[in-house]
Amino acid sequence: MATPKFEEIKQYILAQIESGQWAEDSRVPSENQLAELFGCSRMTARRGLTELTESGVLERSQGLGTFVAGLKSQSSMMAIRNIADEIKDRGHGYSVQQVSLTQASATGAIAIALGLEEGSTVYQSILVHCEQGTPLQLEERFVNPKLVPEYLAQDFTQQTPHEYLSMVAPLTEAKHTIEARMADDAQLALLNIEASEPCLQITRRTWSRQGVVSFARLVHPGSRFRLGGHLTFN
Repeated sequence: MATPKFEEIKQYILAQIESGQWAEDSRVPSENQLAELFGCSRMTARRGLTELTESGVLERSQGLGTFVAGLKSQSSMMAIRNIADEIKDRGHGYSVQQVSLTQASATGAIAIALGLEEGSTVYQSILVHCEQGTPLQLEERFVNPKLVPEYLAQDFTQQTPHEYLSMVAPLTEAKHTIEARMADDAQLALLNIEASEPCLQITRRTWSRQGVVSFARLVHPGSRFRLGGHLTFN
């Protein structure tokens, strides 16, 4: 089956960026130029550019054109996406280290977040998600065992916790906070960063129809990550 033209355009742009031909802030060809180059419609060319813009690879400036985005990985402030998909959508390699997957006792903050009694048993996973072999996100997640009883039986080197939880306890609600902080010694080692490196931490609670499913702390090195979004006002 032939590759759709908009995918060919995306692959072409990603190849130019990966090879270093197009550096950060370089202007990329216009919709008209891409349409002529690939023998397709402007609408098809626009789709390729739009999808790469939405995934943070490109940035569009009204009246100026489309440019290669900054090299920091970008996630949306509004959407909750699977980090493996985000990285792959940028045309980069995704890998993960499963640090631990075990039972834990819910301390005060964790118990409150999950709506459980303090000291209750919870499931805990610690993963390091990598982009091009470099640590991008340290994920520490606590899960309600009553709602996800098979959590500890999973292999999160094959699918992310987000993917698994989306299947067994579909998301109906989420709440998150974002703050700048410094990493502790264990986080410094797992993220392979210096003590002076500031980090961005996203703390997130997720619900299914049955109640609070998980509470996660997602820590990102400040030099490798940024949050962004696009809002339209009527």
